[in-house]
Amino acid sequence: MTSTTTAALELRAVDMHYGFVRALDSIDFQVSQGEVVGLLGDNGAGKSTLLKVMSGAHRPTSGTILVNGHETTFHSPSAATAAGIQMVYQDLALVDAQDISTNLNLGREILRKGPLGWLGVVDTRAQRKRAEKELDRLGVRTAAMTRPVEMLSGGQRQVVALARSATRVTGESNGVLLLDEPTAALGYEQTQQVQALIRRMADHGIAIVLVTHNLPLAMDVCDRIAVLNRGRKVADLPTAETDNDQLVGWITGARASMFA
Repeated sequence: MTSTTTAALELRAVDMHYGFVRALDSIDFQVSQGEVVGLLGDNGAGKSTLLKVMSGAHRPTSGTILVNGHETTFHSPSAATAAGIQMVYQDLALVDAQDISTNLNLGREILRKGPLGWLGVVDTRAQRKRAEKELDRLGVRTAAMTRPVEMLSGGQRQVVALARSATRVTGESNGVLLLDEPTAALGYEQTQQVQALIRRMADHGIAIVLVTHNLPLAMDVCDRIAVLNRGRKVADLPTAETDNDQLVGWITGARASMFA
């Protein structure tokens, strides 16, 4: 984990109300560059709501959001993206009929030079070279760049989605990846593949927030774990200082909050 004095993403006293329902209650949360923070909790604990606040999909009722120490307000997901925050949803948002290279380059296509470029013709060869270079840097091995996504396994599809987001937050200033249950529909070997990629992305300086119900995955891959229960943060500590039984206690409410 990279040690930094300023968090890549920090939330201070964030509240989220839906009418009389308080989905988030004064949440403090942060993740630093090169750190993987697990966000755990039962269904309805507030994990998805907190991710939506981080990704700009929802504006909090109150509270402060800071990116690299600078206070900001996200009016939309595109504003969060511009700030270096990428969300990887469970549905992956891949174009099944297109190949791996095209999916990795969505939204940042390389156009041909000259008149063909003026007409919007894509330079597929240049895109494949860039995609291969980026995957090599992340240590990712998938199928050939020309293979349609619909022909990939579940694990390969997840790797493509993660790698696509990772390439958008790496560069001169590393960003933040928000992962929503990335291994929910995967088997053991595919989960191990995704887990290894998450750690490699962190090693490249990316800050990662991992929402998962998979406790073994959280214990293996996360540097720190935060637990939500009914919209309140009840635990936040280094993974090495907790265990499975403690986490289950906080998730179910059988264990008292660290902040009571």
